Amino acid sequence: MSYPADGTPSTPKPSVGRIVHYVSHGTPPRPDGTQAYTAQCRAAIVTQVNEDGTVGLCVLNPTGMFFYESVGQASGDSLELLGGTWHWPERS
Repeated sequence: MSYPADGTPSTPKPSVGRIVHYVSHGTPPRPDGTQAYTAQCRAAIVTQVNEDGTVGLCVLNPTGMFFYESVGQASGDSLELLGGTWHWPERS
């Protein structure tokens, strides 16, 4: 995160090669509302930045790599992130 002259943090812009987190969709809910696999954050590399504000991603999973051409950024500060979106990695 960069800081302009006034000292307030600015939101970074995605660019090719940056590491982000992709939120997987998980499996469809069962009739009882449970899921076999829940949504998970996965490491991803930005492969393209689109004019509409979405990005292309190479998502790195334990079982292989997946490629997406148009993924929107998660909005808000919700702890429950929406599957199929990306966000900046949390800092510890």
